[in-house]
Amino acid sequence: MKYGVCADLDSAPALARAGFDYIELNVQSHLKPQEPESTFLPILKRIQSGPLARRAACCFVPGNLKIVGPAADLKALTAYAAVAFERAHRAGLSTIVFGSGGARQIPDGFSRDAAWRQLVEFGRRIGPLAQQNRITVAVEPLNRKECNVLNTVTEGARYVREINHPSVRLLADAFHWGLESESVDAIEAAGPLLAHIHVATFPPREPPGVGPCDLAPFFRALKKCGYDGTVSIECNWTDLPTQAPKALEALRILAKGR
Repeated sequence: MKYGVCADLDSAPALARAGFDYIELNVQSHLKPQEPESTFLPILKRIQSGPLARRAACCFVPGNLKIVGPAADLKALTAYAAVAFERAHRAGLSTIVFGSGGARQIPDGFSRDAAWRQLVEFGRRIGPLAQQNRITVAVEPLNRKECNVLNTVTEGARYVREINHPSVRLLADAFHWGLESESVDAIEAAGPLLAHIHVATFPPREPPGVGPCDLAPFFRALKKCGYDGTVSIECNWTDLPTQAPKALEALRILAKGR
C-alpha cells in the first residue's frame, strides 16, 4: 500500500519527514476549477515543487453546484468536471474523490428515484472525461449525518456498477463505514471496485493510533479482498508534526495484520 494524508500544501514538509508517500489535495482549494487559469498557475507551481508526490484530491464538487434536485445543471457540472480533471492531470494526480455531500444531497420532498437517475447520469457523463485525463473518480459513501444518499459501501458499489465505466470506481472510508455500522462483508464484496481508501478513527475523527478505535477489522477486510492501493488519512489533527509519524506506523501495523 501507499500512504498519504488529506492536507494543505503547507503540511507537505512535515508529512514527508514522517515518511508518507503522497499528499491528498483539495479540488476546490488547489485546482480552482471555477476560477481562471491565472489563479491556478501559481498553485500548480507550488504543487509541482513540493516534497511529496500528489496522487489524489478530495472535495470534488462544491455544495452550490447541485448534482441532484430541481437546481441540477448537467451542462454546468460537465464543464466544471472537465476543468477539474484537466488540472488534476497537469498536477500529477490520478484519483479524484467524489464525496461532495452538499452537491449530491437530495432536497426535501424531491423524488429519491429521480435523484438517483440524476446521480447516475452525472457519473456516466464524467466517466469519459476522467478517462481522457487518466483520472479515476473514487465515489465516497458518506454517513447519514453528512448526506442522505450513497451512505454505505454497499450502496456506493451499486452506484458504481450501474454507471459501469472503468474510470468511476469506489472508495471505502473507515470513518463513514464505522458510523454506519456496516459489516466487513460489504468491503469484501466491493473489493474489485475499490480504487482508494480513507481512514480515521470513529466516532471522533482522529488519526489512526489515537484513542481506542479498533480499525483492524476494516484492514483485514481490505487484505482479504486483495486491496493494495492508496490509503489516505482524513482526520482532525491536534498536532500534525507530532502525530503524523505515529499515525503512519499505526497504518503499517494495521496493514500487516499484527
